[in-house]
Amino acid sequence: MNIGLTGGIACGKSTVSSMLVRRGAILIDADRLAREVVEPGAPALAEVVRVFGQAVLMEDGTLNRQELGKLVFGSEEKRKELEGILHPPIRKLMLERMAEYERSAPDKLVVVDVPLLYESELEELFQEVLVVYVPPELQLIRLMERNGLSQEEASKRIQAQMPIEWKKEWADHVIDNSGLPEETEEQVDRFWKRKGLA
Repeated sequence: MNIGLTGGIACGKSTVSSMLVRRGAILIDADRLAREVVEPGAPALAEVVRVFGQAVLMEDGTLNRQELGKLVFGSEEKRKELEGILHPPIRKLMLERMAEYERSAPDKLVVVDVPLLYESELEELFQEVLVVYVPPELQLIRLMERNGLSQEEASKRIQAQMPIEWKKEWADHVIDNSGLPEETEEQVDRFWKRKGLA
């Protein structure tokens, strides 16, 4: 069985995915795949440089994520352009890995962590979607603390995504990560048992 795991930025997807992995799930991390598709020599990296310029490259030929982030976070148009370059190869790699695990470990839960699952309209790829939720005001505080951002910078990043309240509404399952870590663990336990995985 596979599930899509999503939420908003700084909602704690990594926390929940690691709890699921500790219980025996297999994780496919879309952020990791996103790094793979822009490794030096990859066609997607060449396209990013063609569109956004040499400034997005480090001296060693790897992608300068910070520089690219500065260019795209303030502009809806540039962000869409970047997604248009990166999403197709990421999606292809994700489907390949999902098929691979379905063959090699059919009895395991495959968790696919996709930050922009709903934004990219990928929900049909998964049997179910699990949303990691925290209220928007806590999301803002956590993002500022985690990334050392000003309130304005953090707000921009949150607003670049679909509202977390919408994702919560559409989810098959919700893990509320706004409390203590042990409260999140309890919810993950209940989810694991409901799926008959315990």
